[in-house]
Amino acid sequence: MKTFYITTTLPYVNAEPHIGFAAEIIKADVIARWQRLLEKDVFFNTGTDEHGLKIYRKAEELGISPQKYCDDLAERFKELKPVLNLSFNNFIRTTDKHHVEAAQEFWKRCEANGDIYKKNYSVKYCVGCELEKTESELVDGKCPLHPNQEIELIEEENYFFRFSKYQDQLLKLYKKNPDFVVPSHRLHEVKNFVESGLEDFSISRLAEKMPWGISVPGDPKHVMYVWFDALVDYVSALGWPLDEKKFKDFWPVLQVAGKDNLRQQAAMWQAMLMSAGLPSSKQILIFGFLTVDGQKMSKSLGNVINPFELVEKYGTDAVRYYLLAEILPFEDGDFSYEKFEFRYNADLANGLGNLASRVSNLLEKNEIKLKLKTGSNKKLKKEFEEKMDKYRFDEALKLLWEKLRADDEFLSAKAPWKMTEKKEIEKALEPVAQDILNVAFYLQPFLPGTAEKIIKQYSEKQIKKEEPLFVRINNK
Repeated sequence: MKTFYITTTLPYVNAEPHIGFAAEIIKADVIARWQRLLEKDVFFNTGTDEHGLKIYRKAEELGISPQKYCDDLAERFKELKPVLNLSFNNFIRTTDKHHVEAAQEFWKRCEANGDIYKKNYSVKYCVGCELEKTESELVDGKCPLHPNQEIELIEEENYFFRFSKYQDQLLKLYKKNPDFVVPSHRLHEVKNFVESGLEDFSISRLAEKMPWGISVPGDPKHVMYVWFDALVDYVSALGWPLDEKKFKDFWPVLQVAGKDNLRQQAAMWQAMLMSAGLPSSKQILIFGFLTVDGQKMSKSLGNVINPFELVEKYGTDAVRYYLLAEILPFEDGDFSYEKFEFRYNADLANGLGNLASRVSNLLEKNEIKLKLKTGSNKKLKKEFEEKMDKYRFDEALKLLWEKLRADDEFLSAKAPWKMTEKKEIEKALEPVAQDILNVAFYLQPFLPGTAEKIIKQYSEKQIKKEEPLFVRINNK
């Protein structure tokens, strides 16, 4: 069996899970489930990023230990699994003992390669991003991603990583793999960044100022910079360096990330892998941001969407459907309750749900027995696979709904409910029932709960009407 490894970024545990990360991990889940349908042995990793200044200060503010603070929030991220019906089979925390040991071994390998050195430096730093900022990246002296936070000046002796050494190797990697970063304009963006010249970056902090981090091997006065530590999770999740077999079986990895992670994932991490003597990642998918009613999500605006509350109100598959069908994977998208409820009623309640209900009702009422077969439409299979190969989840779903709409029109034209001959009724219903089963088969990565119900219902010889898949929302 072929293997497949996919990972999300590790969300930083400085806040509750929000709809933006839910959208990222749902897309990753679709890819993982699709690969399993292709009969691959899938390793699907996610977890939590738990070190750094932002978390240290937040815990201090709350009067609890950083570990206690991280423990509580890590549990909230784990709870996304049943709520969003996710299929990840590994959840790593950067405070896990085996990750700490892996990060220290990774450091040692980079150091042995001559890529880690110590120097005094002064830098402008955004605590919100946990990243150094150049003057050109600031707008009116503030980070554009965290305009409400003051830029801090860090002046101390730190360890540095020789990022500048890997400019040529990174450019060769991009040239050799034109699909290394998807979409292509993101590859172009990171390529321009690398071509403009790389500066070595700080990879440690003084423990006396910021003790919440992994100790630097051989120098307890320093802890690892949070980004250096967190990126190593992609290999430590596989049991590296102890489980070489598992690492070789599953590596390289497909990474999914938001556009604010482009440089870290496609340049910094790849240079770190080169330094440690490990193969580069397989591919990196960079998704867009999610706004709410056209505005950036923020606590101050009070517009942060809680995925737990959304699922409680509308159901898991309805939330998954909106984030996959309405939000284009590689562009910024917008969430609004108005658009959500419109999609829910039009596509789920009146579309898929109504068609499946009408057909099963007529089959049961007329005692028509069928022998249907999943995945029997070769044209649909070919077109669907083409969309999935390009990670166009929105277009893959559009294909399925076009099929459902065509069946709806076919039924309306045939009007089997007006027919009296059983054979004529069966002739009208059988191709539609077959299409419903085919659509359900391809819906498994997207709406796993709904797909399972339909497959179970439509695999019976005597198909019977069940409870509605989606109850129409009526706000009048």
